[in-house]
Amino acid sequence: MNIHEHQAKELLKGFGVPVPKGGAAYSVDEAMAAYSVDEAMAIAEDLGGPVWVVKAQIHAGGRGKGGGVKVVKSLDGVREAAEAILGMTLITHQTGPAGKLVKRIYVEDGCAIKDELYLSLLVDRASDCVAVVASTEGGMDIEQVATNSPEKIQTIKIDSATGLMPYHARQLAFGLGLEGSPAKQAMKVVSRLYDAFLSLDASLIEVNPLVVTESGDILLLDAKMSFDDNALFRHAELEDLRDESEEDPMEVEAQKHELSYIKLDGNIGCMVNGAGLAMATMDIIKLKGAGPANFLDVGGGATAERVTTAFKIILSDDAVEGILVNIFGGIMRCDIIAEGIIAAAREVNLSVPLVVRLEGTNVEKGRDILNSSGLAIIAADDLDDAAEKVVAAVREA
Repeated sequence: MNIHEHQAKELLKGFGVPVPKGGAAYSVDEAMAAYSVDEAMAIAEDLGGPVWVVKAQIHAGGRGKGGGVKVVKSLDGVREAAEAILGMTLITHQTGPAGKLVKRIYVEDGCAIKDELYLSLLVDRASDCVAVVASTEGGMDIEQVATNSPEKIQTIKIDSATGLMPYHARQLAFGLGLEGSPAKQAMKVVSRLYDAFLSLDASLIEVNPLVVTESGDILLLDAKMSFDDNALFRHAELEDLRDESEEDPMEVEAQKHELSYIKLDGNIGCMVNGAGLAMATMDIIKLKGAGPANFLDVGGGATAERVTTAFKIILSDDAVEGILVNIFGGIMRCDIIAEGIIAAAREVNLSVPLVVRLEGTNVEKGRDILNSSGLAIIAADDLDDAAEKVVAAVREA
């Protein structure tokens, strides 16, 4: 789960991490836009200036390059920036060409910046550690820095048995070229971010930029946080920060029905039971020359109703030109899958090719149900055969 910058800063402030003063103004719909501008003005007046930063709040990076961040030096400038940003469709390299509608803005104190740095904490799955990544090239896309100047990035992997040690923090601070008071402050910031990372079951904390001000203070000028969805049952306070308008509506609907669904950019819809089998199914679709439109795992104990819902979610994607159902029945019975497929196909008036591969518990019963349904369902003997048939059917359609 992702959250907005202003929410991340509020959380991190609770761990003693220094962030600029600021406040968020919300727009639930167009009718409230004027109210939100007035709210932004009230926040700016309370901050006092003389420099303010007005920021679009969306779940994507690159906001500044897309015109979603304005530095202003008057209250009139705050109003103009708020009116321009609130309600705009912000397009960045992370939003894709469709962009995202800005429904909330964040107004915070400006500061005199001396240096911009980069700092992040993330889960390194290869080493089963939390990795701390730092660079002197703050304010830039870290991917570009990694490609063009990899020597400017330092990575320290933290052993979970020992946790972050003082020498880790010193190594990071000195690696960023900091000395004296800024170095001491940076060490505290790293330690507190690590505490927040563990305490909140985060999967990512990214600070870009982490700045040194002209007065020698360390501040988080931006903050991005993501959390492990599987740990949210421990953090009711984080669930309250979820902004479903920033998430894919099909993924939101799938979550309501306990389906693991991720939208992709291909044209073959996939419905599979088991994450490993789903990955193999997507791979073989690519091998046959097409692309998966989604990852969808219906789980091991899905009901016919859940299968029907999964089918509807797949078909709600206009990019889907064919569907491949690949089920290996263990706990999940093939006859239950067959009943769900038929119910869904009849309810939505299926108009794209459908290929079904069933194997496992009650497979013969499941095949009989499909064969006697009267629907144009293409049966497949194995996964390779299923992938070939669905790709061929889409090309012929």
